[in-house]
Amino acid sequence: MITVALPKGRTMQAALERFARAGVVPDEDFSSTRKLIVPASSAQARFLLLKDPDVPLYVERGAADVGVCGLDHVLESGADLLAPLDLGFGTCRLCLAAGRGTGVANGWRSGESGAELGRSLRVATKYPRLTARAFARRGVPVDIVPLSGSVELAAVADLADAIVDLVETGRTLEQNGLVVLEELLQVSARLVVNRASYRLKLEELLPVLERLGGPA
Repeated sequence: MITVALPKGRTMQAALERFARAGVVPDEDFSSTRKLIVPASSAQARFLLLKDPDVPLYVERGAADVGVCGLDHVLESGADLLAPLDLGFGTCRLCLAAGRGTGVANGWRSGESGAELGRSLRVATKYPRLTARAFARRGVPVDIVPLSGSVELAAVADLADAIVDLVETGRTLEQNGLVVLEELLQVSARLVVNRASYRLKLEELLPVLERLGGPA
């Protein structure tokens, strides 16, 4: 039995389609069932439907053998797992952004942080680990404001000087007077695999992995 952790939200349908190509299809429609675990009886598998950030933990701890989640969550979690396949969907960018015409926007482009004299740059984000790492590489002191909701609002409402968040089309930033200052990471959906499962269930996993990574 293979347990697959799938992400809720915008990449779920693409992930289901990719697993269907590999012959792993849930017995019930996720949009109508209230079950927490949905079997795929024809493939001796089952699906868990999770929030994207939880997928790496479920896979690392062995509650799931494989999963699908964005590279941003793989790196932010710090989970010890394998990530053998870039699935090629769910593409976006993790970016630093700030208000258009602000001291931060003008200063960053000229090589300065743009923060007020005597304090660190305040940056709101759902990705504190990746944000801290990015600013450490640049040697810029940062005061990270961790959020779980709308990150753009933090810059608009003056909770933070800047934000680090995912950008897909950039329309939300533009409509709220924000501009991208720097791209920190190219993100796409990755297949992640539990290390023990890869050793102990290789015979079951290998055909699925090969079909997942094959041509469309």
